[in-house]
Amino acid sequence: METGGSSEIPTEPKKTKSKTARKPKENPLKQKSPAEFFAENKNIAGFDNPGKSLYTTVRELVENSLDSAESISELPEVEITIEEIGKSKFNSMIGLVDRERIDEELYDDFETAKAREKRLAKEARTQELQAKNAALGKKVKEPQASKGMKGRGEASFYRVTCKDNGRGMPHDDIPNMFGRVLSGTKYGLKQTRGKFGLGAKMALIWSKMSTGLPIEISSSMKGQSYISFCRLDIDIHRNIPHIHLHEKRDNKERWCGAEIQVVIEGNWTTYRSKILHYMRQMAVITPYAQFLFKFVSDTSDKNVTIRFARRTDIMPPVPAETKYHPSAVDLLLIKRLISETSKENLLQFLQHEFVNIGKSYAERLIGEMGPDFSPKMAVKSLTSQQIVRIHQLFRQAKFDDPSGDCLSPAGEYNLRLGIIKELHPDMVATYSGSAQVFEGHPFMVEAGVSIGGKDVKQGLNIFRFANRIPLLFEQGADVVTRTALKRINWNSYKINQAQDKIGVFVSIVSTKIPFKGTGKEYIGDDISEIASAVKSSIQQCCIQLKSKIVKKIQARVQQERKRNLSKYIPDATGAIYDVLREMAQLHASKKKRYEDEDADVLRKVSTHSITKQTLSEKLAKHVEQVDYEMALEYATQSGVSEEPREAIYLQSLEDGKNFIDFHSPVFAFRLYQ
Repeated sequence: METGGSSEIPTEPKKTKSKTARKPKENPLKQKSPAEFFAENKNIAGFDNPGKSLYTTVRELVENSLDSAESISELPEVEITIEEIGKSKFNSMIGLVDRERIDEELYDDFETAKAREKRLAKEARTQELQAKNAALGKKVKEPQASKGMKGRGEASFYRVTCKDNGRGMPHDDIPNMFGRVLSGTKYGLKQTRGKFGLGAKMALIWSKMSTGLPIEISSSMKGQSYISFCRLDIDIHRNIPHIHLHEKRDNKERWCGAEIQVVIEGNWTTYRSKILHYMRQMAVITPYAQFLFKFVSDTSDKNVTIRFARRTDIMPPVPAETKYHPSAVDLLLIKRLISETSKENLLQFLQHEFVNIGKSYAERLIGEMGPDFSPKMAVKSLTSQQIVRIHQLFRQAKFDDPSGDCLSPAGEYNLRLGIIKELHPDMVATYSGSAQVFEGHPFMVEAGVSIGGKDVKQGLNIFRFANRIPLLFEQGADVVTRTALKRINWNSYKINQAQDKIGVFVSIVSTKIPFKGTGKEYIGDDISEIASAVKSSIQQCCIQLKSKIVKKIQARVQQERKRNLSKYIPDATGAIYDVLREMAQLHASKKKRYEDEDADVLRKVSTHSITKQTLSEKLAKHVEQVDYEMALEYATQSGVSEEPREAIYLQSLEDGKNFIDFHSPVFAFRLYQ
């Protein structure tokens, strides 16, 4: 017993030991690379699902191409091709041999005999019902093609190619420009098309996640005798490029630009309309660009080829980089500017790193900061407390608003041309507002309103643009949609919101677009400055349209009045001629004598110098005269002092001519020498 008891005593510490071992160990600190973060949160950059990923890839590549061409003031020519890749072709691309199924029940799309019998019975009932409806003369819907069960593992793959005539890329920079997330040339305070600066990098990450295939880049800069070719993918965990091939090839055609090719999983069927709407709206806001869009499929009837032709060669100015406004900075930004500045003292730092701070105003600010500050003090020696004091003063002090000189709107001229080119409306009005400010950032609103047109539905058709790119998603909460639906009284401008085909185009440009949500697809309705500017711009367009619509109504009323008067001319002519003929007979028989002009008229009736035809022509001429006088009186009362004029757009002459351009946001004038 003692031996047994003694054997049980040491078991207690063993239990304690095992309990201690079960305690969770402290996890070592881990880090994620930017590429890994965006791969796990791809919806932030618009890669929610295969269809949206295909759409986002197209728009990122197109916008990069436009930026590249505009940066060297070259009229953009962009070719975008989406090629459908079948399963067998994709397997051969990745070196995978097609394999026949052995165990059918293992697959998600397996259909049991009972399920198949049920499906066929349902199809038979549908066909029988359609036959009865056809016999009764009712409208019969076209039967949908029978779809087999689609498994979760069945995917569609596409090769997306985008070619442009832009700047191109330096040979040595290509790997980092495509294979390293959060590296690029667009950072800085200026108006940019990009949302995150991810661009083709996210397309490469999605390609790596969905197909495992690398991206291919061909590029050549102006004057280069070679084409840089690079095939690479990305090491997501280390956020560095993994180069497969990087070489220089002969550039015999002296081509300048870039061509990007990437193979991704996508869904053309569900996002076809979105992609085509995007291309059409991009053609509206950039009428100086030429787009060629192609969709290539194994079945030729699915192929799509659309060319969006260039309408003008007047391009907006390249957006200029600007400095920060004092009211738009935070503590971190002030510290970063101090660490990066080349200025030595505080006075120079305030003058040169911020807008709207002159020398005298900078001295006043420094004096207000307190005795610890002086104009000549070294800016690098500022303490954290002193930087907080600067930030507090920036928030409380009064500064002039920043100017809109750094912005590059499409221009009223280009917006009007784009609308006319793509929609062919019956009438259109455009307006470009002046620069305004939101939280220290300048912004401008341009608007266009059209009536009628090609492929335009009845009611409001809203087209939204931010920094000259179309916004197609999350439209309901957008400031433009809410303003057009709730804050504009269309009836007061003689526009029927329910029946007329109304196109509303609003373009907002700024150094910082206040997007809402992670998708960056809409601008919130809670910013009063932007909401007010959008409403005012749309109203200005409506005011222009109202005068045109009133003139159109006036012309319609005039035609109706003229038609009504002309309708009675034959009856009035017959009655008057019969009376004149009886009076002429009385005058001839001397039963009743008429004198002077009356006698002369009756004599002409007797000699058939005046006939029914003569009277009819005189009455028609009189109707024309009265109608013109009434229209003139109406126009005078309405304040219309001249005939309506239509806008005329002249095509440019052939290249090689010497000319000087004079253009503003409203017009363009070219003087040939």
